[in-house]
Amino acid sequence: MKISIINRSAHALPNYETSQSAGVDLKANINEAISLKSLDRCLVKTGLFIALPKGYEAQVRPRSGLALKKGISVLNSPGTIDADYRGEIGVILINLSKEEFTIQNGDRIAQLVIARHEQAEWIEVEELDETTRGVGGFGSTGNK
Repeated sequence: MKISIINRSAHALPNYETSQSAGVDLKANINEAISLKSLDRCLVKTGLFIALPKGYEAQVRPRSGLALKKGISVLNSPGTIDADYRGEIGVILINLSKEEFTIQNGDRIAQLVIARHEQAEWIEVEELDETTRGVGGFGSTGNK
């Protein structure tokens, strides 16, 4: 798949680190460091602009190592970039740790996964078909 991209950052284009990687790393494109105190959040710009084909989205997800080691996550995870959005990709980061975290220019802050999606056609009905699970909610499967 080919995706048009404008790179106004000071960094190389995102790339897949291995032949089977699902996502590419997004890097902070900032003029000065950003310090995130515990439970603070901020929008971090990437300098990247993309044009996705119709029927696709880009999902902004946390980096697992950053989440595990530093408690840094993407607040609206996964963040969705729609195919008709042409603005700069920004990442909403949150510090879920008890320690302050500093973001430097060029830091890998999130990952981007391209995914196909469908748009639903809603069909209003009076009742839904029956299933074994029925109306059982969270944690209801596998319990006897």
